[in-house]
Amino acid sequence: MAHRFLIKEIALQAGLGVATVDRVLNDRAHVREHTRLRVEQAIKELEKQELRLATTGRKLFVDVVVEAPARFADEIKSALDAELPIFQPATFRPRFTLRETMSTSEVLDTLQTISRRGSHGVFLKARDVPEIAEAISELQRQGIPVVTIFTDIPLSGRVAYAGLDNRVAGATAAYLVGQWLGPQPNTVLITMSDGHFRGEEEREISFRRALRTRHPQLKLIDASGGHGLDGPTEERVRKVVNAETSIAAVYSMGGGNTAILRALEARKQNPVCFIGHDLDRDNVRLLREGKVQAILHHDLRQDMRYACQHVMHFHKLMPATAVSSSSSVVVVTPENVPDYIASRLRL
Repeated sequence: MAHRFLIKEIALQAGLGVATVDRVLNDRAHVREHTRLRVEQAIKELEKQELRLATTGRKLFVDVVVEAPARFADEIKSALDAELPIFQPATFRPRFTLRETMSTSEVLDTLQTISRRGSHGVFLKARDVPEIAEAISELQRQGIPVVTIFTDIPLSGRVAYAGLDNRVAGATAAYLVGQWLGPQPNTVLITMSDGHFRGEEEREISFRRALRTRHPQLKLIDASGGHGLDGPTEERVRKVVNAETSIAAVYSMGGGNTAILRALEARKQNPVCFIGHDLDRDNVRLLREGKVQAILHHDLRQDMRYACQHVMHFHKLMPATAVSSSSSVVVVTPENVPDYIASRLRL
């Protein structure tokens, strides 16, 4: 069947073989639904790219591999899409692999697929484990630069880390909790999505250290391991909090805040302050409802711009002096939600 894009171009965007794409486009038998969806997504991405002004210059295919709850993965995709039109002389062509959970073997399979088909760069949010670090090093040896995003894998040979300073974030959260609770003994609930995400681990270490130093009267209860997903996160909180426990504050490092609040309400808990991360739709709503008191925000667009610039620098399309800085921590309350965030979320 005729199509506005060449089969070869669709295949390159989807990371599939030409014959496979031909079978999908001609609706032939023995095509898996997952493969069909990949082709449909590739066509949508090509259509969006066609609308961009930056249609001249070198085309750079970058693979965005993210393990994160859908609400945050969507924010990453939106931030990158918003930045792409500004780059010259390159035109970025992103290929997205966004999943809420990925095993180490699934991440390795994805990176090996990228290695086989080729790429100009990889933006990766994954766990900091030795196997993934080695896979990143292998991509680097093949001339495919990897930028870790939002959670770092520092011993991997990646060319850069794009994201906030997680140690500063943890210390900032400790300062806010200490100011809210004052000198009295109290209990603070903390949650991470997974301890192998180095960004969250750095937040947690910094938070604990700051509380030990400045607020030793505060006791911590840990309900980590829910992957930032509502169901598992709520179950974790319900397991560690009972009706006799008095939770005065929450520091949520990995998301699932609606589920955390639901679990606390079921245990008749009403914390004085709740500190979370990232201005997604749920968190903006919770801020405005007064259920969350502060969100530690960082500019995802700035981080994705930084990641793209590192890929351009790697390919000698931008000098090192032109690479901008990564984002810093901003404390957002109901009174200072950025207008561009509220407008985009239509809140």
